[in-house]
Amino acid sequence: MPQAIKKSAEERMEKALGALKRDLQTLRAGKASGAMLDRVQADYYGTPTPVNQLGSINTPDSRTLIIQPWDKSALAAIEKAILKSDLGLTPANDGSIIRINIPPLTEERRMDLAKSTKKFGEEAKVAIRNIRRDANDDIKKLEKADISEDESRRHQDEMQKITDRFVAEVDKILLAKEKEIMEV
Repeated sequence: MPQAIKKSAEERMEKALGALKRDLQTLRAGKASGAMLDRVQADYYGTPTPVNQLGSINTPDSRTLIIQPWDKSALAAIEKAILKSDLGLTPANDGSIIRINIPPLTEERRMDLAKSTKKFGEEAKVAIRNIRRDANDDIKKLEKADISEDESRRHQDEMQKITDRFVAEVDKILLAKEKEIMEV
């Protein structure tokens, strides 16, 4: 039973790491990436719709994004959504596609993005710690019925080791992303 609790907690921690990686992909690191637009939503016929569902997003080179909407009437809505987003990008609409040139990042903007990575990392760590707390609570419930106090303590120590491993992985991911952002 405690093994199932630990396995479930480990799977949930993996998902928290996956969510962190997805969040970090949306940060602009100086290179063009379609994932940058994942959180941008355009008002499409009165419904907020993710830009990546309104057309195809291509990166012909490391500094350019091209959005080709499936419905030409969505061009203006996509352009407006990108302008309103916190990405700091200026789209160019030529009537059939939207072209976005990714300018090099300023030092100040790099520092802001580095702070954002830390915020995402802290959220991931909190999620991992909450998962540990839930697992430890489940183990303590078992202690009252099925397992001894010593066994419960041993399983909680193992949960702490698993948590430490995942927190170290978050730190490693953050360090790599910060290095990528600060690269000139």
